[in-house]
Amino acid sequence: MGNHQFQGQTYSRIVYGLYCCGVCGRGALAEMHDKGGPDSAVIGSFFPYSRDTAPLPDGVPVEIIKEYREAELCGSVGARRAASALLRSVLEKTLNANGYSKGRLVDKIDQAAADGVITEARRRRAHDEVRVLGNDVFA
Repeated sequence: MGNHQFQGQTYSRIVYGLYCCGVCGRGALAEMHDKGGPDSAVIGSFFPYSRDTAPLPDGVPVEIIKEYREAELCGSVGARRAASALLRSVLEKTLNANGYSKGRLVDKIDQAAADGVITEARRRRAHDEVRVLGNDVFA
């Protein structure tokens, strides 16, 4: 391939290798950029994807957990619009499951804050970082 740019650095080649995933133990494919030797190599991509998952409280309904985990997966592969839409859905389903089932999502968030279920800081984040971004997917 010759010299190419990756993450602001110049590399002389791309090397593909088969490895064993350290997380799941299955076979894995890595794309590495280097300057002629392994000491300069950086990983460009690695499949299967590995991701950190957030701990969730006990008692969260299984369907909400599955949707949240799918949002994490979407975010881990760069599908941010899909992740935003799923996180908005998770937020609304969580509020519904906790008795906030009437009205629009904006009203449900505000009511949960007024009741002291969520803090003012979390109310703002729910609006700015989840509801609004999730709504933008449908605009």
